[in-house]
Amino acid sequence: MRIYVVAAALVASSVCGCSPQLPEQQAQEDLTSGHITLVCSPEALEVIERNIQAFERLYPKARIEVRAGSSRDAIAALFGARADIAVITRDLVPEEREAAVRGRLEVEGYRFARDAAVLVVNPSNPVNNLTLDDVQRIYRGDVGHWSELGGSAVPVEPVVQSPDADLTEFFIEEVLGGEPIRARSIRVKSDEEVVRTVRERVGAIGYVTMSHARRDARAVRLAALKGLPYYAADLEMVHEGKYPVTRFYNLYVRAKTTALADGFITYVTSLDGQKLIREVGLVPTSVPVRFVRRSAMLSTHSKGDSTHTP
Repeated sequence: MRIYVVAAALVASSVCGCSPQLPEQQAQEDLTSGHITLVCSPEALEVIERNIQAFERLYPKARIEVRAGSSRDAIAALFGARADIAVITRDLVPEEREAAVRGRLEVEGYRFARDAAVLVVNPSNPVNNLTLDDVQRIYRGDVGHWSELGGSAVPVEPVVQSPDADLTEFFIEEVLGGEPIRARSIRVKSDEEVVRTVRERVGAIGYVTMSHARRDARAVRLAALKGLPYYAADLEMVHEGKYPVTRFYNLYVRAKTTALADGFITYVTSLDGQKLIREVGLVPTSVPVRFVRRSAMLSTHSKGDSTHTP
């Protein structure tokens, strides 16, 4: 899906005055050769690196340099001509769009994957289902024990990733309505640490990306409201937008970008590139997707509820 936007950067110096020029050698690039620089959110790094490796095997004259940075860092680098492609795990925010308008900068965006914020708990936790209101109460500090949510009398221990992480910003905005996390929590730096902490602590609960949701922890199902169906964060329910907390990964370039940047975007959004998206546990967005199984949907918290899988 190709999205045309007039987009943005947060840093005024990125859009005001004269931007630094990219190397002259890029004028000689074509769709499959040359050198470009890409700044990528850490949460999308694995899938982008796989695509880069596959692309460079196919086209040995292409060199794609990748640097890690938050979505804000990636957009600022794109606007400041310090990167040819920005890979971010959200859409552009209003201040970025406004900055682009002021700087008369036109940007094109391409959705290439869909992800979800998945709540994971210790495998021994009997609670299978939560509503978004339940999750809000947990991270606001309003729930002390799992028994309040149909579980055992074990203290609830929220696990929180870095406040600068894209996933944390998304979680706060989409789940907590922009309110800060007030619960006394365990601070960690990555999805891997969330999973490890949840495995080690019976009462722990944390949020991770889809690709880490089933790595030695157990994902709970979510419902948008009490009384509505609970959905698992599987490929089908995320693809259809039924799982309540999903987001898109996007590739952004300046409107008049280099040929190699266009070539790489074409590959990522092609069938071969989208297969790599699927292999890392994300949902492809630019090719048709067929599912042969539907998610289980439950209506209460407890582990013993019956499931329905057509």
